Amino acid sequence: MVGIVIVSHCEKLAEGVVDLARLMAAEAPMRAAGGMEDGGFGTSFEKISNAIEEVYSDDGVIILMDMGSAVMTTEMVLEMNEDKKLKMIDCPLVEGAVAASVVSEGGAPFEDVVKAAENAGKTPKF
Repeated sequence: MVGIVIVSHCEKLAEGVVDLARLMAAEAPMRAAGGMEDGGFGTSFEKISNAIEEVYSDDGVIILMDMGSAVMTTEMVLEMNEDKKLKMIDCPLVEGAVAASVVSEGGAPFEDVVKAAENAGKTPKF
């Protein structure tokens, strides 16, 4: 299954997104990488790297970020892991995580999981 990493400035936010997505796809390999090591707000290179390692397989890993330094820090992690199948996805964090986790748990290939996350922002809410 394609792994999913949620990167946020807030540990509770990243964990909450993973918890919500797990309601729909309990078996999808997902990890939260939110906040700093001391529990404060920010983004951590180490947390992102560790989360990717925990869910990595030959199927690859997609990374969803909230904003700002979460994007920049994730870019740095990807630069250090050019030999791995990793992709940052520009999508709504919650909707993208739920859509991607459901498709991943179904055993879909990497590109289908990417498309599910990217298309999540196109779904009308009302």
